[in-house]
Amino acid sequence: MYERENENIAQAVQKKRRIIDTAMRREPADLVLKNASYVNVFTKEISTADIAIAEGLIVGMGSYSGKTERDCSKKLVLPGFLDSHIHLESSLVTPAEFTKAVLPHGTTTVVADPHEIANVMGVDGIEYMLQATQGLPVDVRLMLPSCVPATPLDEAGAVLERKDLDPFYRHPRVQGLAEMMDFPGVLSGNLQPLEKLASAQMSNRCIDGHAPDLSGEKLNAYIAAGVSSDHECWNIQDAIAKLERGQVIMIREGTAARNLEALAPLLNEKYGARCLLCTDDKHPNDLIKKGHIDGIIREAIHMGAEPITVIKAATFNAAQYFRMHDRGAIAPGWLADLVVVDNFENFCVEAVYKRGILAAENQMACSFHIPSIDVRLTERALCTFQPIRLRPEDFKPGELHHVIGMINGEITTVDAGCARAPDTTQDILWAAVVERHRGTGHIGIGLLHGYGLKSGAVATSISHDSHNVIVVGACAEDCSAAANRVADLNGGIVVWNQGESAAEVPLPIAGIMSDHPLETVNSQLEAAKKAAYALGVNPEIDPFMTLSFMALPVIPTLRLTTQGVFDVTKQRYL
Repeated sequence: MYERENENIAQAVQKKRRIIDTAMRREPADLVLKNASYVNVFTKEISTADIAIAEGLIVGMGSYSGKTERDCSKKLVLPGFLDSHIHLESSLVTPAEFTKAVLPHGTTTVVADPHEIANVMGVDGIEYMLQATQGLPVDVRLMLPSCVPATPLDEAGAVLERKDLDPFYRHPRVQGLAEMMDFPGVLSGNLQPLEKLASAQMSNRCIDGHAPDLSGEKLNAYIAAGVSSDHECWNIQDAIAKLERGQVIMIREGTAARNLEALAPLLNEKYGARCLLCTDDKHPNDLIKKGHIDGIIREAIHMGAEPITVIKAATFNAAQYFRMHDRGAIAPGWLADLVVVDNFENFCVEAVYKRGILAAENQMACSFHIPSIDVRLTERALCTFQPIRLRPEDFKPGELHHVIGMINGEITTVDAGCARAPDTTQDILWAAVVERHRGTGHIGIGLLHGYGLKSGAVATSISHDSHNVIVVGACAEDCSAAANRVADLNGGIVVWNQGESAAEVPLPIAGIMSDHPLETVNSQLEAAKKAAYALGVNPEIDPFMTLSFMALPVIPTLRLTTQGVFDVTKQRYL
């Protein structure tokens, strides 16, 4: 071991000598971005110089020559973008396909919470994602899922306790504990969430939060317990209350939840240094048409935010928060993760470098090695369904059912009262959540208002966070058929009408991801959306992503689980 350590030191010394020699112009750089106007995140100004790169690091700015040179006159060079909170599974494709999509948009690092696949596969799901992201040109760091299941009242495919998570803190790509959604458990002093918080702190790791509208002494207690960020702020008052108490605010602009317009005023001199950017959930069509973090930057600048403040939120601020002190800036000794854009106005990404190597150009990712995954984990991911059968007689018209009211553009809901049966003229539909992990036969029944469906049914095995099968429809027969078809596919999205499938998106990997290319999945998904909208689904919502959140019992006000309609505010089943 001592000899190996000496060998490693010798190699590191040799690398440092070359870095120094290149910085001193005693030998040419590997790459030089000539005449680059670059954002200096330390002085908040735009400087102009050659950027010299060697051994994957920026070694100097000034006048340099290199083995490869690229003229960046009239271009802007920025640090690589960092998504501070995302669930890779929400892209519906493998991490490698996700990488192909976001790398051309300048994303070089993402901090991912694998709690979707962990809710299905437990520790195997975390290990699956670690293996599936190993060595990708987008550096994927993980935050360990804090709430599997989301609350003790939910039914997931696994239960993760502190002892299950602790071994992962030894992994070099694990940054901390992901969004602590069980804030009621924290505030009540429940053992399990407090153990996880304590362990993360003892491991000197970050702890992310998830506490929409928490205020007063409850917010004080939640932050004092060790939670240092929040991505669930949907208005400026909530965000400022958390900023004032020291939390970092992740400004989220995803597919289901879009908070940039409300929170863009934070990107100023007073609050900007405590703001990060994130997507949380991104569907394929959004990745293709709107981009990734680059799209948020572009929109924020168009909303009037100061450009360099926005760039810092997408780079330096995020890297510093997650204690990745090697990236997020253009300066000697920092990683050469760099993005070349045309200007702040158009903000079109022209080239992306990862550790000084060209990784994407002209909106196309360069080829890269696809990580291999253990056969056992691969087979496990493809076999996550226990047989389920939803029957028309499981729905009971005539009984009083609680109605969950959806809100356009939000994943929060309201209590819309009670009804005895669906009524499409009043936009009231059947909804059910069917347990699919353990074969318990548990089925929660309720009614949903605001979805808009006039006939048929929509079902999906993406139902946050436990990923049971959720279905909404105008009649019991269509609901049953759609849910059962999802099970037959071993997971996916189904639009059902008049006794047959109108559109399908198979998702065989843990019932939440496809094994096909992003473009194929996007085509399937867009066809399914078209079919759903043709049946009357509210055009102001995403038919599938918005529906999937109706089963998440940590976001106010009413949710539907395998046990029935749950009041999040009162923490009880109705």
